[in-house]
Amino acid sequence: MTNEQKFGTGPVFFTAISTILGAILFLRFGFAVGTVGFWGVILIILLGHMVTLPTALAISEIATNKRVEGGGEYFIISRSFGLNIGATIGFSLFLSQAISVAFYVIAFTEAFAFFFDFMKNTYNILLPRQVVSVPIMLMLSALILKKGANLGVKALYWVVAILAVSLILFFLGSGTESAIENFGLENASFRNGSEFFIVFAIIFPAFTGMTAGVGLSGDLKNPGKSIPIGTVAATVIGMIIYFFISWKLASSAHPDELMNDQFIMSKIALFGFIFVPLGLAASTISSALGSVMVAPRTLQALAVDQSFPLPRINNWLSKGNAKDNEPVNASLATCLIALVFVAIGDVNAVAQVITMFFLVTYGSLCLISFLNHFGSSPSYRPSFKSKWFLSLIGFITSVWVMFKIDMVYTLLAFGMMTVLYIYVNTYHKNRKGLASIFANAIFQVNRNLQIYLQKKREVSTDAEWRPSAICISKYSFQRDDAFKLLSWISYKYGFGTYLHLIEGYYSKSTNEQSEKELRRLIKNVHADSYVYIDTIISPSITSAISQSIQIPGIAGMENNMVIFEFDKEDPVELENIISNFNLVKSGNFDICILASDRKPIRYKNGIHVWIKTIDEDNANLMILLSFIILGHPDWKKGNIKIFDICKESEYESVQAKMDELVTSGRLPITAQNIEILVQKDEVHPKSIINQYSADAGLTIIGFRDESIRHTEEKLFEGYDDIGSILFVNSFNKKTIE
Repeated sequence: MTNEQKFGTGPVFFTAISTILGAILFLRFGFAVGTVGFWGVILIILLGHMVTLPTALAISEIATNKRVEGGGEYFIISRSFGLNIGATIGFSLFLSQAISVAFYVIAFTEAFAFFFDFMKNTYNILLPRQVVSVPIMLMLSALILKKGANLGVKALYWVVAILAVSLILFFLGSGTESAIENFGLENASFRNGSEFFIVFAIIFPAFTGMTAGVGLSGDLKNPGKSIPIGTVAATVIGMIIYFFISWKLASSAHPDELMNDQFIMSKIALFGFIFVPLGLAASTISSALGSVMVAPRTLQALAVDQSFPLPRINNWLSKGNAKDNEPVNASLATCLIALVFVAIGDVNAVAQVITMFFLVTYGSLCLISFLNHFGSSPSYRPSFKSKWFLSLIGFITSVWVMFKIDMVYTLLAFGMMTVLYIYVNTYHKNRKGLASIFANAIFQVNRNLQIYLQKKREVSTDAEWRPSAICISKYSFQRDDAFKLLSWISYKYGFGTYLHLIEGYYSKSTNEQSEKELRRLIKNVHADSYVYIDTIISPSITSAISQSIQIPGIAGMENNMVIFEFDKEDPVELENIISNFNLVKSGNFDICILASDRKPIRYKNGIHVWIKTIDEDNANLMILLSFIILGHPDWKKGNIKIFDICKESEYESVQAKMDELVTSGRLPITAQNIEILVQKDEVHPKSIINQYSADAGLTIIGFRDESIRHTEEKLFEGYDDIGSILFVNSFNKKTIE
């Protein structure tokens, strides 16, 4: 299609306004005014437009930020939430649009009520509505398949003109004999409040046509201009017209007449017996025409994105005319679906589900607008700007209204979409991403939290302590013991940063190496890991440590723990650990040194914590770490056992202290999990630990600064009989609350 053939703003506006002023206006709006009164309907209009107006503003805003291609609403949702979520909502949107064609065609047959009444009263023949609706659907299908959207747009001008004349004659009408004299705001009523949301459910589809013109996005000369002007204008003008129609109905007929006569407008309007059925026919056929133009474009866009499981289906549905890319195949599929529902003749059973899917779409569009405002992406620079709070109101109102209309249908709609999303994910596993919109929102949350925490941060007390650990290792692809420990610590209560060391100077080649190895590390990480992974390029372990411990904690709190790791059978890293111990201590960090054993960890045998009377500063940190580690699913069958080594003279005081900790609940374990061992003078503590913890899954042992300075490597030797050991050195004494 050349630019000269593409549409301007008019088709967007007329498609939307003709869908807004549709079947509900002529057939059910009088019922609404009669049931809940003038003020009740005004509240319905206002509540309905709390959804539709923010959606119109949101879609106008998004359309002026980037070109909206074929598919309209689907294109916007899929490019914001990702193709899988987009396809899920897109399928629902398409079905709603396709079934809406049937809904409008069936409503169109009501314009021929006089014919059905004549056949019944004169010849006693009760004709089904399909006598009119099926031929009309076939004619509509033939026209749209043969002439495409060009014919539809031309026809729109005629039907909108008829619709306008019908409304003008309605407002010129004098009313029925029972019309309320001197009707005014002071005597207008609000009644039957208990039926408010029942009536709302019936009337709300009258307001849901404002995005109909957006589906023409791929056929517009300038979508960034035509969509905002056409959509917002149709929404606002439609709302104003509904206000005046409510006034005219309330002042022109008695509530009983309004409730019981669905053609009450024909009795109020000038020449109403001709022009109101004509207006109904015009509004319903224009709505059907608008839907039958939009739905195939949604389906075609879905197929272009390979949303269906079979390539053959995608290729067939995505094909368009060589001349103008008119979606002929998608139009055929749409018309067939609509024809099935027209033949059934009663879409009341699915009408509320259709409404639910439209509300899901509107809510999604408002949420996209809100997230774009919140995410503050530099690439989001729409020329038309809404307000973030209006988009948020639209999203919240959409969800709330769904539940108020019918909770069962709402849950059914969400359930169907969840199943559909799972199904789409099964054959499109390679595109699970939620695109950049959530990344921008998460970035803003993190940025604001970081700044807030830095401004509000006070000196931490021991009671507030939680681990924020950093670990540096160049053996990431040889063994994962250090990463496992970090995963245990950060799973529920703490935060972990794992830095893979690449020894060397920063250059193009080492940077490329770091990016490659980072991707490899992230790919190998389990889905339940909460460790932040990165790489660091540095000429030595000492310079890497010096750089790393100065890095601000990305969890919103400063790092307070450094984890080292070495292989018990080949402890070549011990020398580096010991030589850099004082460097790390200068930063007031807790230090954990993991001695990795090559034997598998026996998780069910639990964690053994070894406490010494002379080592109170480390004791509480070791106990806290044991509880934190045990919170990881790997340790779900394990438990904690605390051993306290003391002199014989200290036994009673240590026993009393432990009993008090258990009784007060500060140690959430039973006394059976605590064992106090008396150390004889000739027995070294290492031999006791080797004896009792030979089968432990993990053994935690404390050490003091002076011990590592005096004994160096020997401090970590002599534990050959037990598995992995976590040596702990606390910067200060932690409080167990």
